[in-house]
Amino acid sequence: MADSDPFQLFSDWFAEAQASEPNDPEAMSLATATPDGRPSVRIVLLKGHGPDGFTFYTNLDSRKGAELAANSRAALLFHWKSLRRQVRVEGPVETVSDSDADEYFATRGRDSQLGAWASWQSRPLDARETFEKRFDEMSRRFDGDTVPRPPRWSGFRMKPESFEFWSDRPHRLHERRVFTPAAGGWREGLLYP
Repeated sequence: MADSDPFQLFSDWFAEAQASEPNDPEAMSLATATPDGRPSVRIVLLKGHGPDGFTFYTNLDSRKGAELAANSRAALLFHWKSLRRQVRVEGPVETVSDSDADEYFATRGRDSQLGAWASWQSRPLDARETFEKRFDEMSRRFDGDTVPRPPRWSGFRMKPESFEFWSDRPHRLHERRVFTPAAGGWREGLLYP
């Protein structure tokens, strides 16, 4: 098949999802694994995409942050039920620059910023009240001031090495379009459903 641009196709599908998906069209499943191959998956929010990759943000000390530090390969899955479509993306990840992380963090709501300081993400919590107390402490600490990005909070950018675009079809005769790198561009193919 002819060379194609999966980034443009993703942008087109994402725009359609933003118009039709009732909740969180930017939600994506992020699959990571430990160095010995034990997988885990969770939903995160896409915060940027384009030819440079797919970007999301988190606490670097979270389980996903630790797994990505130890094994820098991951997979993403977007599922847009209203469109009966999904997109899979696989590739290596890298940490975004401090300036990119600072810029995004500044756009978050104040309570989300304070929550990033209050949460020891993925660590055991003895009671919800403990977290709420830490949140109140951070509110007092930064009262009247701009909330800076916590030192262990940043983002990751996946550099895609493969894409799969899945479309629902009647009688489970679905369409699966795959894109793989080829000669400085992308080659498109099909998979059986």
